[in-house]
Amino acid sequence: MTERILVAVAWPYASGSLHLGHLGGAYLPADIFARYHRLAGSDVLMVSGSDAHGTPITVKADEEGLTPAEVVNQYHPEILGYWEALGISFDLFTTTMTENHAAVTQDVFLRLLEKGHLVKGTSTQFFDPEAERFLPDRYVEGTCPHCGYTGARGDQCENCGRTLDAVDLIEPRSRLTGATPVLRETEHYFFKLPEFAEPLRAWLESKTTWRRHVKNWALGMIEEGMPERAMTRDIDWGVEVPVDDLGPGKRIYVWFDAVIGYLSAAKEWAAGTDDPDAWKRWWEDPAALSYYFIGKDNIPFHTVIWPAMLMGYGGLNLPTDVPANQYITFKGQKASKSAGVGKSIGWYAERLQPDALRYAIASVLPEQNDTDLSDEDIIRRVNEELVATWGNLVNRVLSLSERNFEGKVPEPGQLTPTDEALIASIDKALGTAADHIEAVELRAGLRTAMDAASEVNAYLNSEEPWKALKEDPDRARTVLWAAIQAISGIRVALTPYLPWTSARLGEMLGIGPDVSAWNRPEIAGGTRLGEVTPLFDKLEPDALDG
Repeated sequence: MTERILVAVAWPYASGSLHLGHLGGAYLPADIFARYHRLAGSDVLMVSGSDAHGTPITVKADEEGLTPAEVVNQYHPEILGYWEALGISFDLFTTTMTENHAAVTQDVFLRLLEKGHLVKGTSTQFFDPEAERFLPDRYVEGTCPHCGYTGARGDQCENCGRTLDAVDLIEPRSRLTGATPVLRETEHYFFKLPEFAEPLRAWLESKTTWRRHVKNWALGMIEEGMPERAMTRDIDWGVEVPVDDLGPGKRIYVWFDAVIGYLSAAKEWAAGTDDPDAWKRWWEDPAALSYYFIGKDNIPFHTVIWPAMLMGYGGLNLPTDVPANQYITFKGQKASKSAGVGKSIGWYAERLQPDALRYAIASVLPEQNDTDLSDEDIIRRVNEELVATWGNLVNRVLSLSERNFEGKVPEPGQLTPTDEALIASIDKALGTAADHIEAVELRAGLRTAMDAASEVNAYLNSEEPWKALKEDPDRARTVLWAAIQAISGIRVALTPYLPWTSARLGEMLGIGPDVSAWNRPEIAGGTRLGEVTPLFDKLEPDALDG
């Protein structure tokens, strides 16, 4: 039976260039996972888009004298360019500025309101007396009451990751004017999150395979007690509130509308097919699975708030898993778009082969702990692992075969137990890699494939086909044939990680660029090889200077 899998990927703010922390936190892991499942025969829908309504957008607009829409229209194409350059295989990457997204968000609002999960109430919100306007949470900065970080935002502390209310900040200040804001009353709609505490707890406790830090964080939020959360704000940029009893100057709060983007994007994708209801196969079929790829700062929204919204709405699937990654740090500092730590994805994409960059990041994915990375690490991993282990294996086997057997795969003789054991071990490695990827242990999946390549290198060093070409040509043919079968299998295991060079390798092997299934294609002796060229460029020590 074909599995149906929704791959839901975090929505980046379209307020600036993205960095490698973003790539390793959510987008590359999601792509590896989606690519594997497509090869394994699953029906995959992978969606995301640019978050256009977050206050980082309006902050950027204020700084640059632009409208929020102009900011989004500047950065959304840049983000799309990243995905094209690196082969991030979205079925749809949209924005939250679409009419479709507004309609879906308003539908969720009205359904929750109708079912009594939203309530109107009065709250105190910071007001800038110099700018004479209410301040959205990210327009307020101050000291985090939990960890003491002095640059905490009014919605979340970037240092410790705790969600905040702006009024909790110590020594708050307005980002607009630097003034000390004052509290004023304002009326909003609140989501009755506390009423979902027990259903959420039971659901979370049933998740026995989730990453420990994700599950513990979510359960910790429930243990601490969850307040009702305002889901409208005094702001003029965002989805309009679909009822008119709050007065002017209100919009749906971004934390509410952004997570709805997964649903609205699925509906937008379906609208572009011949079946506008196709989205229901991933959202209403209880057998469908849904995986949310995010960074750890988004854990509260995807493990508590969004599931509560889905429970309140009714009839839609809850997340199967939220394999949130930790942070990639750069020389000990967390990569940050706002703080300018870490160069952009585009900068690296201009200087590295796409699969070289994908490999370097995939090999250090911060699945359980923060991972530190430097340009020197990237160069070392590409040269000492990707080029030396995999690239050189492919090049020497195919070059020997091309030169000595008229550009064809050699015809094998009788296989020895050693030859058979090699091929069997590659088939076993494919199964092991599949198990790792299905468990969202993507680093382990990559390591399995690279260990298999090392095993083939050891086999060649033992069998020495370059010597056997003169002393025992029949044995040389058999060894090279067996090595090519092994390379064919490893290529499949590496395809989710290295799609560009895997396609090139398929042409070099004479079987075409596409991989159609998660199994090793046997390549018959006599198959004509394509042009054999190195898969990867070795990097100079100064390749990433500047």
